[in-house]
Amino acid sequence: MAQDTMVPKLDFEYWLDKAIKWGQATTLESQKDVCLHLPQLQEFLHQVYETLKHMDAIAAIQQFPLIGQLLGRLCWNPFVIGYDESQKTLMWCLCCLYSSEPQNPVELKANSWIRSLLCHLLSSSKWESNEAETSTFISTLGYTSADYYCHLVKNMVFSLLAEFRGNQFNGLNMQGRVSGSRVNAVSLFCLPLITLPDLTPLLETLLLYQGGASKEILSSEFLQAVNDAFLKKKISLPESAVISLWLRHLPSLEKATLHLLDQLVSIQLNSLEEVACVIKDSLLPQAASHPAIFRIVNEIFKNVLLETDGTPEILTIIQVFTQLFLQAHQNENKEHRFPLKTYFPCHHQPLVTALLRRPLELPTTHWSQHLKHISDMLKALVEDTNISSLADLFEIWFLVAHFGEWLDIAAEQLLKAAVEPDALLWLLAFYYCPQNEKQQRTQTMVEAQAVYSHLMMLFSCTVLSVKDLEAAVHTVMKIDQCCNQHLITHLLTNFLLFSSGGHTIAQEFIYHITEATGRSKEVCSLLIRTAYRIKHNGEENEKTVKLLNELLQNLTLKV
Repeated sequence: MAQDTMVPKLDFEYWLDKAIKWGQATTLESQKDVCLHLPQLQEFLHQVYETLKHMDAIAAIQQFPLIGQLLGRLCWNPFVIGYDESQKTLMWCLCCLYSSEPQNPVELKANSWIRSLLCHLLSSSKWESNEAETSTFISTLGYTSADYYCHLVKNMVFSLLAEFRGNQFNGLNMQGRVSGSRVNAVSLFCLPLITLPDLTPLLETLLLYQGGASKEILSSEFLQAVNDAFLKKKISLPESAVISLWLRHLPSLEKATLHLLDQLVSIQLNSLEEVACVIKDSLLPQAASHPAIFRIVNEIFKNVLLETDGTPEILTIIQVFTQLFLQAHQNENKEHRFPLKTYFPCHHQPLVTALLRRPLELPTTHWSQHLKHISDMLKALVEDTNISSLADLFEIWFLVAHFGEWLDIAAEQLLKAAVEPDALLWLLAFYYCPQNEKQQRTQTMVEAQAVYSHLMMLFSCTVLSVKDLEAAVHTVMKIDQCCNQHLITHLLTNFLLFSSGGHTIAQEFIYHITEATGRSKEVCSLLIRTAYRIKHNGEENEKTVKLLNELLQNLTLKV
């Protein structure tokens, strides 16, 4: 076989041998083998096209003498042309072999053969929904389109739905008569057609099908393919079917969770509403109403948080996810709703109950007292002699981190309300420095109290300069512990947003502090959370909102 040394993976002999054995996939054995090889075949065809598009037709045929036999056989295999983008790739490959100016009878005959294959592919194409484009293309070739494809798929789906949903006759349900091997075979044969809209009812029925078997009866290739198509938005499935998919196939749930995290981290999001929209669209918060799914998603979040050293973006994602999960849980039918303690079974339940209270459920005048209650319980747990390992300490901190809105409110209450500051400062000190021993946490408190006292002296000043806050900036710069810097940066940012004179120096000071500490992303996450909370808690202040938007616009450019 002639093969370009630049593309050693184009194994035409292997795939031609497969295509000959498959034929038109009329036997059970050949159909199964086709389905199992479709993803690799599609990748191979894509590589072929990427190679052909840089060659002329004559050179391509000389370089790959087996290509005509291979493409010709694949075009008549219904499983191949029905799979994802394989049909389109086959068409592009054929177009690359088409001679625009045929010089001899052989090239003319080759062009005629290519036209007939293209017509065949188009006549059974799911592209027929785009009638104008298809009609123009077919008309150019001098052919007319067949009209049977859509009806064929619909009839097949209808027949299988009747089989799996059960035939009701004189009260007799026939569902139990469908064997597990039959269900498995159908799930495997669905692989080439998964992205067809007409197949969606069958996908839903298969995913929700319960045959009573002790092990999974749907093929893992089917479950993985459905999940991939759903994540790429090539298919739309009802929530119940997606939840069933993730309960049946845990690798798909893990992939969906990591896909969501990658999606959120890789795109620029300028508001918490955008973050919430992406998370809600994933269906993961709704699916997490099932405790098994919640625990797996939560474990993935925990591992990612450890791997990224607790980056602000990941923390914000976890906090928004938790809020959306609680909303979905609240909307569940009471008869089917699991108690919230089911989701946090290993934690101190009074603390869980306190954290689960949404701020909007309490009058704003009660926020400080509620936060003090949380802080007191947390302090008693952390300083308990039974908490002997960093792992135990991390579990407590991770629980608190889910409910970051209360931490943000604590930082605001320190500046906006008449409060006893020690409990709220301790709460923030633990959140930002959970690994500290008691003596270190005491030092953290001393540093935080010094900055807080300095800020409170300036809080009512209507005219401020950056120089007035230099002492606080100096504190941030000289502190060795990074976590203490996080805490003080949080206090300084809130001071600029909520103090009388802070607005006038906010732009300059935020620039100064982010340049000095390299915390643009951290401050940006904080401002996004604050903007969301002000809007949704009914605290909207036109001047503060305008400042937040300006700060976010400038920081987004830097991030």
